[in-house]
Amino acid sequence: MEAAIKQEPVIRLATPKDAEVLLAIYAPYVRDTAITFEYDVPELPEFRKRIESTLEKYPYLVAERNGIPTGYAYAGPFHPRAAYQHSAELSIYLSQDSRGQGIGKALYRHLEKILLSQGVYNLEACITFAEKGDSYVPSTSPLFHRALGFQTVARFTQCGYKFGRWFDVIWMEKLIGQRPVYPEPFIPFPELAKR
Repeated sequence: MEAAIKQEPVIRLATPKDAEVLLAIYAPYVRDTAITFEYDVPELPEFRKRIESTLEKYPYLVAERNGIPTGYAYAGPFHPRAAYQHSAELSIYLSQDSRGQGIGKALYRHLEKILLSQGVYNLEACITFAEKGDSYVPSTSPLFHRALGFQTVARFTQCGYKFGRWFDVIWMEKLIGQRPVYPEPFIPFPELAKR
């Protein structure tokens, strides 16, 4: 019997119509983990609005296998001040049965290419961290980011409280592209198609 060939995920742009299926991917992270510090699963209209708001300036990508969304990743501002325009914060969520299959790497590769074309040179990731194994915080996220070239640049001690416990947060960073001496202004995502 032949071994199954792993199919590369199809990466596409998210739309507000994806809100329901993407919210279904996100909800277990809210209910069962401290990976996100949200306490309550967002309502569908709120989640749809988040997608729309992100797409006004940044990419929001969906990974599919056989036409079924298996994960998503998006970028947002690292900080609202103008001088931070060349840095972006990344977020990624995969369906519970899709982890460890290369989907996250494919999403981040696409996201990185788009962000570089927008004039982003610093990728930032805020990650809940537990020194030892923890049922609410798996150790996979720092390992995933490290494998993609991110380095830990900061740690905040017991700054998040969820499930009756305190959690640390680390920031991981990846520098991409050649940083120009005089960079062009950040290009909002919808304007890329016009160039």
